[in-house]
Amino acid sequence: MGSDLIDKFKQLDAYAKTLDDFRVKTATGAAITITSVVVMILLFLSELYVYMSPNISEELFVDTSRGHKLRINLDITVPTISCSYLVLDAMDSSGEQHLQMDQNIHKRRLDLNGNPIEEPKKEEISTASTAKANQNSSEVAIITCGSCYGAAFNESQCCNTCEDVKEAYRLRKWALPNLTTIEQCKNDESLEKTNLALKEGCQIYGHMEVNRVGGSFHIAPGKSFTINHVHVHDVQPFSSSVFNTTHIIRHLSFGTNIESANTSPLDGVKGLATEGKK
Repeated sequence: MGSDLIDKFKQLDAYAKTLDDFRVKTATGAAITITSVVVMILLFLSELYVYMSPNISEELFVDTSRGHKLRINLDITVPTISCSYLVLDAMDSSGEQHLQMDQNIHKRRLDLNGNPIEEPKKEEISTASTAKANQNSSEVAIITCGSCYGAAFNESQCCNTCEDVKEAYRLRKWALPNLTTIEQCKNDESLEKTNLALKEGCQIYGHMEVNRVGGSFHIAPGKSFTINHVHVHDVQPFSSSVFNTTHIIRHLSFGTNIESANTSPLDGVKGLATEGKK
């Protein structure tokens, strides 16, 4: 009875096999078999890859929160301008400089071949209020009321330091004379900085934390200040065309690093200046 049940079950086979004596194996059949196996393997691998790959969906939304900071990570090399002549300024859409004490930048002096000269120095980003406080206040002992070399607005105005003379000429919008001819600048550090301005390079790196509003930051030569709400840089005794602002962006990113996304697309980009000393 059991064998009869099995025989009846076998009759349901819609793909009954013929005897081996009636089978003919051809090259066409072999090609179809191999092609079918390859297609099935490829389909299996593709479906497995899609299954194992994460599904990344992009979403755009407006951040309405206030008071949060945006971290900016940077590492930029300027091969032909010294660190003492480079400043980094950051401003927001209102024109104000939002720079906090913890927003520190390191500067490493380089020779013209890009080799480090000394260990990097940590500097606070200059602001309009702190720039004046950081001026060299050393006085020349033998001068009681130093000459402003014709740039004084009145007879009682004194220029006892090299910075006082520079400030007087800046207010007059005059070009500075040779600093070696100014008594207050002969023993001043600014004279050495001026001599090295175009003989060294600089690597500026670190991070800043700025308000999450529209704004900008830039690295430029010369002392920065504001006149009539206009941000300018004083590069005296040089002219702006002397400086070669060619730079290399070693790293630049905003916010935290995301492993599955490229958050620093400008890394390795070199900006070539068409003017300035090569």
